[in-house]
Amino acid sequence: MNEKKAKILFVEDDVYLSFVTRDNLEIAGYEIILSDNGREAFELFSKQKVDICILDVMLVEMDGFTLARKIREVNKEIPIIFLTAKSMKEDKITGLKIGADDYITKPFSIEELILKIEIFLKRRKISNTMVVEQAVVTIGSFILDFNNLILKNEMDQVRLTQKEAELLKYLVINKNNILRKEQILKDIWGNDDYYLSRSLDVFISRLRKYLNPDTSITIENIHGIGFRLNCIV
Repeated sequence: MNEKKAKILFVEDDVYLSFVTRDNLEIAGYEIILSDNGREAFELFSKQKVDICILDVMLVEMDGFTLARKIREVNKEIPIIFLTAKSMKEDKITGLKIGADDYITKPFSIEELILKIEIFLKRRKISNTMVVEQAVVTIGSFILDFNNLILKNEMDQVRLTQKEAELLKYLVINKNNILRKEQILKDIWGNDDYYLSRSLDVFISRLRKYLNPDTSITIENIHGIGFRLNCIV
């Protein structure tokens, strides 16, 4: 069985550079979502599950820094690499403050870009695997004992169903990030059937009720998109 291709959002307004880079990345085994302006790129990011973002700084309609800020509002963990012809220290500092993971200054080699992509994808996979494999997960003042399907705090404990435990752990793994409804359904239930979507709403309501005693935890409904578990602890 072939391993699923990593999906890259690649935003570059230089036509020649964008097509050459895209072709080389596809040859290297990645799936590329290509855009040449920031506004369109954010729309694409909002509609699809992306593994890493490669952004040019100088873009039309929305510059790379603004695009990165908007991406970070939605997803705080996704790797972001900036491509730029600028080598000014101030630009690098701005990017790092926004939450960029690295910079590559043009002209660059495809080998260097692929190496950086692999490094960040590997780090993210290791980090997610460590969380997924944990049998006990902390959420604010609560502890989720996944193996025994128990959610507890100092005052009380609740016995969860298997699906409730799976959904809560999934939300915790992706806490503070927006999760699209269809992606949750595919990852937890196996498909994004309409009736399962209604069922997901019911499960979310139950989890909200269980977590209600801790005001530092909320499961936010992102209208028309999905949900986000916010946890400030």
